[in-house]
Amino acid sequence: MWRSLGFSVDWSLQYETISPAVRKISQELFLELVKQKKAYSKESPVLWCTECQTSIAQAELDTKDIDSTFNYIPFTVDGDIIEVATTRPELLYGCVCLFVNPEDKRYSKFIGKSARVPLYNYNIPIMTDKKVSLDKGTGAVMCATFGDSTDAEWTEEYSLPYRKIILPDGFIDKSVPFIGGMKTTAARKEIIRLLFEKGLLIKSESITHTVAVHERCGKEIEIIPSRQWYIDILFEKERFLKAADEINWYPEQMKNRYIAWVTNLKWDWCISRQRYFGIPFPVWYCKGCGKAVFADPDQLPVNPLETEYNGKCECGCREYVPESAVFDTWATSSITPQINERFGIPLVPMSMRAQAHEIIRTWTFYTIVRSLYHTGKLPWKDIMISGFVLAKKGEKISKSKSNSDFAPAKLIADNSADAMRYWAASARLGTDTFFSPDDLSASKRFITKLWNASKFAISHLQNIDLSKIPELLPIDKWIMARTDDAIIEATELLNEYEIGSARHEIDELFWKDFCDNYVEIVKERLYRPDIHGEEERKSGQYALYYALINIIKLYAVYVPHITEYIYQEFFRQYENKASIHLLLWEKPNGIDTELLEFGDALKSSIAEMRKYKSENKLSMRTQIEAMKIIAPEKLIPLFKKSEKDLLACSMAKSLIYVTLPEKDTRPL
Repeated sequence: MWRSLGFSVDWSLQYETISPAVRKISQELFLELVKQKKAYSKESPVLWCTECQTSIAQAELDTKDIDSTFNYIPFTVDGDIIEVATTRPELLYGCVCLFVNPEDKRYSKFIGKSARVPLYNYNIPIMTDKKVSLDKGTGAVMCATFGDSTDAEWTEEYSLPYRKIILPDGFIDKSVPFIGGMKTTAARKEIIRLLFEKGLLIKSESITHTVAVHERCGKEIEIIPSRQWYIDILFEKERFLKAADEINWYPEQMKNRYIAWVTNLKWDWCISRQRYFGIPFPVWYCKGCGKAVFADPDQLPVNPLETEYNGKCECGCREYVPESAVFDTWATSSITPQINERFGIPLVPMSMRAQAHEIIRTWTFYTIVRSLYHTGKLPWKDIMISGFVLAKKGEKISKSKSNSDFAPAKLIADNSADAMRYWAASARLGTDTFFSPDDLSASKRFITKLWNASKFAISHLQNIDLSKIPELLPIDKWIMARTDDAIIEATELLNEYEIGSARHEIDELFWKDFCDNYVEIVKERLYRPDIHGEEERKSGQYALYYALINIIKLYAVYVPHITEYIYQEFFRQYENKASIHLLLWEKPNGIDTELLEFGDALKSSIAEMRKYKSENKLSMRTQIEAMKIIAPEKLIPLFKKSEKDLLACSMAKSLIYVTLPEKDTRPL
C-alpha cells in the first residue's frame, strides 16, 4: 500500500522498536540517564489505570465530563459541625486531614484542632493551605489517600499518613469497613446509602464535572502508591520551555500547545509500565536490601526475567529479583533521532519532524527532553504539525466506528492513489478535516483535466524545436512569467510546509491561467500557422512546452503517477532524465511584473467578453462586433501585438481600447 501511494522512502532504513538493535539502544540510553541521575526509581503516589492495571504518565491523561453528585457530609469538632462536600465518599476511610484556606474566617477557630470522620469515627487534623478554594463547595476539603493529585501533594508536603483504600485492580481493600472487596463505583453507592441511613448525609447535589481518564481505555484514573521508574523533567522545565522558541513551528500557533503543556507539568515522567509486551528495564534488585543493580553494556539487550544477575551486593546478598516492568512506548519512541543515528552518522539536529497535533505533549515533548539530555542539542530545526482526517465531527476513521469503507487500501483500489493524494493535500496544516469518498470526485475531475490538457498540448508539440528560443509574443511571455510566479509562490509555501496552500497556488495556475485562458487564446495559432504565421506558432509551442513541463513538475509531488505517465509519454525524450521525479524545479531569477499586470488585464477582458455572451445566451463561437480592452496605457502595446490571438479567441471583428490612467485603482 505504501508503495502504491508513491511515497519516496528508503525502505532499507526501516526498523522495529522491539528489534534487538533498538532494544539495545533504548536500554543503553536508559542506563545513560541513570548515570546522569536523570532517571530514578521511587515508591510514591502514581497515576494508575485500574482497567489496564498499569502506571501511566501525565501525558496519557484525557478528560471526560461525567454525571456525579456533590455529597455534603458532617465532620464534628468539639460539638460543632464542618460540612465537607465530596464526589468521592468511598474514600472517607482514607481521609487523613481537613484543609481550609488560611484566609477563610469561617474556619479560623478550627485551625489546629481535630475533626472526627463521620461513619468511621477517628480523628484527623485540621490544617491550612492556600490551594483550597474559598468559593468551591463549603471551603473545607478532605484530603484522602488519594482522591486527586492535590491529595498526593498534601500528603507528601505535610507528612500525612497513608491509608490504603483502592487496590491496583480497582477494588476496595478488604480491610476497609463496610465496603471492603467492592468495586469503586459500587462502594460509592454503598457509602452514600449508609450515610443517608445514619443521618450523616446533609444533602446531595447532582453535578457534571470533569475527571481524568486514561486516553487508551477511557477509564477514570486513580492515584495509588507504587514503585516506578521516572525521568526527571520538572527540574529542567525552563530549558524545555526555552526550546519552544528555538524550533520553527508550522503552523506557528502549535507552539502554544507545547508551551501550555510544559508550563502545567506536575509530575516527572513515569516511564515504567506493568505490561507483558515492551522493552524490559535492564535492572535487578537485591533480595536483601532492595538496592537496584544494572546490566553491563555488553549484556544488552537483556531481559532480567530470563537472565540472572551474577554478583554480590554491598550488603553481602547474592540473590536478586528481576524488574518485571517494561518501558513506556514513548520511552523508546522519544529516541527516534538516536535510533536513526545507529549507523554512526550524526543527524541531530535533523531538519524536520512531521506529526499530528494530538501527540505534541508526548512525541514532541519527550523527544526534545531525550535529545537535550543525551546530546545537548535539539532534535530538529522545524516541526510540521498536521491535523486529523475525520469521518465526521469528532469521529476518527476506524473499524470500531463502522467506517471501514474508508480503509486506505480500498479507497486506493476504487479511486487511485493520485486521487487520494490530491485530496489529502487540500487540508490546511494543523487543521482537522472531514472526509467522504464523495469528496474524491473533485480529484478525479482534476486528473482527467490534467490528462486531457496534456494530450492537447502534446499533440501540438510533436515537431517542437527546443534548440533555440523563438521570438516570443506577449501572451506567451505572460504564461511563462505566470508559471515562474507560481513556482516561486509554491516554493515559499512548501518551505513553510503549507502543502495545501502550495497546491492551491498550482491549481490557480493550471485551471485559471493555463486551461481557461492561455490554451483557449493560443489554440487557433497552434492549429492555423497558415493564418498566424509559423514563427508565431513556434512561440506558442515554446511557451506551451515550458508551462506544461513545469506544471507537471509542480504537480508531481501531489500526483506522482499521472505526472510520471505524461512525462514518459512525451517529455522524457527532451529532458534526458529517467523520471520526472529526478527533475528539479526551475529557480526563476525574477518576474516581469508588467507581464503579470498584462495577464491580469488580459484575463479580465476575456472574462467580460465571455460574460457578455453568456448573459445574451450566445455561443462562445458566436461572432461579435467588438471586444473591449480596458488597461493602463503602458500595456496597450502588448495588447496590440496580441490582436490576432484576441480576435480569434473572442470571435470579435475588432478590438476597442479603453485606456486607464496609470493611477487608476479600479479592479481589472
